[in-house]
Amino acid sequence: MAAPTKRQHCKRLILLCALLGTLWEARASQIRYSVPEEREKGYNVGNISRDLGLEPRELAERGVRIVSRGRTQLFSLNPQSGSLVTAGRVDREELCAQSARCLVNFKVLVEDRVKLYGIEIEVSDINDNAPKFEAENLEVKINELAAPGARYPLPEAIDPDVGVNSLQSYKLSSNHHFSLDVQTRDDGTLNPELVLEHALDREEEAVHHLVLTALDGGDPRRSSTVHIQVTVLDTNDNAPVFAQPIYRAKALENVPPGTLLLTVRASDPDEGANGKVAYKFRKINEKQSPIFQLNENTGEISVAKSLDYEECSFYEMEIQAEDGGGLKGRTKVLIMVEDVNDNRPEVTITSLFSPVREDAPQGTVIVLFNAHDQDSGKNGQVFCSIPENLPFKLENSVEDYYRLLTAQILDREKVSEYNITVTTTDRGIPPLSTEIHITLYVTDINDNPPAFSQASYSIYLPENNLRGTSIFGVNAHDPDNNENARVTYSLVEDTIQGAPLSSYVSINSETGVLYALRSFDYEQFRNLQMQVRASDNGNPPLSSNVSLNLFVLDQNDNTPEILYPTLPTDGSTGVELAPRSAEPGYLVTKVVAVDRDAGQNAWLSYHLLKASEAGLFSVGLHTGEVRTARVLLDRDALKQSLVVAVRDHGQPPLSATVTFTVAVAESIPNILADLGSIKTPADPRDSDLTLYLVVAVAAVSCVFLTFVLVLLGLKFRRWHSLHLLQAENGGLTGLPTSHFMDMEGVQAFLQTCSQEFSLTADSRKSHIVFPQPNYADMLISQDSSEKKEPLCHSLDSKFPVEDTPLVPQAPPNTDWRFSQAQRPGTSGSQNGDETGTWPNNQFDTEMLQAMILASASEAADGSSTLGGGAGTMGLSARYGPQFTLQHVPDYRQNVYIPGSNATLTNAPGKRDGKAPAGGNGNKKKSGKKEKK
Repeated sequence: MAAPTKRQHCKRLILLCALLGTLWEARASQIRYSVPEEREKGYNVGNISRDLGLEPRELAERGVRIVSRGRTQLFSLNPQSGSLVTAGRVDREELCAQSARCLVNFKVLVEDRVKLYGIEIEVSDINDNAPKFEAENLEVKINELAAPGARYPLPEAIDPDVGVNSLQSYKLSSNHHFSLDVQTRDDGTLNPELVLEHALDREEEAVHHLVLTALDGGDPRRSSTVHIQVTVLDTNDNAPVFAQPIYRAKALENVPPGTLLLTVRASDPDEGANGKVAYKFRKINEKQSPIFQLNENTGEISVAKSLDYEECSFYEMEIQAEDGGGLKGRTKVLIMVEDVNDNRPEVTITSLFSPVREDAPQGTVIVLFNAHDQDSGKNGQVFCSIPENLPFKLENSVEDYYRLLTAQILDREKVSEYNITVTTTDRGIPPLSTEIHITLYVTDINDNPPAFSQASYSIYLPENNLRGTSIFGVNAHDPDNNENARVTYSLVEDTIQGAPLSSYVSINSETGVLYALRSFDYEQFRNLQMQVRASDNGNPPLSSNVSLNLFVLDQNDNTPEILYPTLPTDGSTGVELAPRSAEPGYLVTKVVAVDRDAGQNAWLSYHLLKASEAGLFSVGLHTGEVRTARVLLDRDALKQSLVVAVRDHGQPPLSATVTFTVAVAESIPNILADLGSIKTPADPRDSDLTLYLVVAVAAVSCVFLTFVLVLLGLKFRRWHSLHLLQAENGGLTGLPTSHFMDMEGVQAFLQTCSQEFSLTADSRKSHIVFPQPNYADMLISQDSSEKKEPLCHSLDSKFPVEDTPLVPQAPPNTDWRFSQAQRPGTSGSQNGDETGTWPNNQFDTEMLQAMILASASEAADGSSTLGGGAGTMGLSARYGPQFTLQHVPDYRQNVYIPGSNATLTNAPGKRDGKAPAGGNGNKKKSGKKEKK
């Protein structure tokens, strides 16, 4: 039990100490001064800067100012001297009336500290007012039968001053019949009475003139007088008497004018005029007399003007009743005004700190204001409130001063402006309230970095775009304000394929629009990754990055590239081989092409555009395989020219063509003998022209055999033609005429000479060149083969050729290599038979193709080998220097070239040193040639 009791005593002691500390602080913050009234403007009341602990210059710097509740400001601050001075004339009587002490209270605000100091100034009285009677003349009626010692009340003088400066005494002029007696009441007021000393005689002296003087105690003394006329009347021995010595009444301040407050009644037992009583105000304040109205006949007191509790809550007056004989009676009337809740609370904003930074700490003072109600009691008690959803709170500072504080950290991005409604309500019934609206602006700070709408962006740009093309636009939003929200865009430095990112794209720093600085190629790179930085202009600046992926979309800008078959470098077409015994569906070759584009743009299809024999060959739509469509017939030409187009599926589609010749024969010697006729110009039109020339020669021969009867005419024509040729080119001197006699001669001529037909781009004539002859099926002596003069001389043909320019076939890519599995058709390693017939597998066919190409370029000059170096079989010109025959069987021992003493043999040590199968057949054939 002792411990809890001791704790309670400790708690009470702590509370008492806190209360005493609060009172001491309040007293310490109260500053008191005294000033006499009626001083001139600028009168020095006191050094307030010293009392506040400040220098005079700091009054303005710290925002020191006087705050009051709407009344006229009586004092002001002198910033030069730091003194509190009067702002005008100070009248104590006007401020405090008859109060013993006149105190003026106001507050001084030190704005930077948000601290209030109470100032109390006592206005001391000076003798600036003289006593004053209500009237300058007074008539007193006295009956001549009045006995000596009778008393007659005299009017009182009013002096608004207090203390010694107030009314102190009365003095009556000297007179034989009257004297002056002054009575002091309980409240200290003086009541003068006229005393009759000797009996009056109306017949001797009907009127007496007296002077009553009122004096105060000031220095110098002030006084005022009233002239009294005493009239001696006939006998009236009863004076009016009031029923009550004091009348009291209460009235609400909101009673309307004309409301009856009370009725005073006085009785007089006399009869006639001496018993008729008249009422009038005897003593009343000048300010109060217009407020009330007295009926002089009935004694009713009513309200003449509206009452105001806040101006005066208590009225005191004297009512005098006088009968017709001049006798008087008096009474006192006390009227108390009761307060009603007729005044709304008043709110005065003392300080407003707006705008406020959004990072202001919790508890920052926003507004300092005063709230008060002129009513009294509960009607004058007020309380303030603000909406609960605001981040602010109210705190009572000093007396009726309130502070509006921040209750939490503000965020301008959420709310940049607050409209705060402060409601002040009294506790009257019914309660009255007043609302004030405070607009508070929140100042922005740079606390938010720019934010992009997406975490990353993906951009799709077709390739081959123009330089300076607008690619994309990024947008970042900064919720801050003004410069803190102004966003600048830039690219984060990076390197792409050894070049800075800024050489690829640029960005508009104001709008965030990206531009392409170069034309992008899907085949070079397909994806470009970058980061865009958005920075604001705050201090310090904040920034954020976003990833941006630029995907280059493929366009159909690359034509298909044909890898196989490749064309020779001499301008002729490629040669593929097909046996006459090939069945339908036989794989002749395979066209291999690629497209550097992607997707649908790289889907390739193969089409046979042109063929010497329609329906003889077919091309696989998706595989590019060239196969025989039917059985080869004897009437089918030895060489077949094919044009294959490779087309992609882009929009618009692009295509490439390849022209190659398919040689058709049953045996290898036939193929070697007819190599000259297989070679075709690069342009398909040249190939057709060659065919037309052959047909023309055959036709001429037929015409010659048909018209043998006209031999003379034909001889003349022949002579004429030979004459022209000899005149221009020396003629065909070494050619016997028997070669042109029949079809066999023509065939022998065509088989003997390898024709090469070529056209120049700027000539409309065919230029036929007959190089060294290649002998296939007939034997010619060694001497004739060693002659320096050519068998066939070049001549200008008269066949017309179109002017269309020739488009050369693009040279093959020497870096491209085909593995054995990638070559068209299937591969094998079986050897051919001894008879020299067509090989029975695809691999041997491939080797024969390479061998024939080598012999086509080297057989004419009779070299001992097929050229191109050991082990190459002259294939370097077609397949590149890397292509050798070390991985494939060697068929050179099976080939004999007519017209040459060279025999292809398998050099020992080049492969495995073994004689290939079927070698005997080749040796026999070689020996036969030597015997012949």
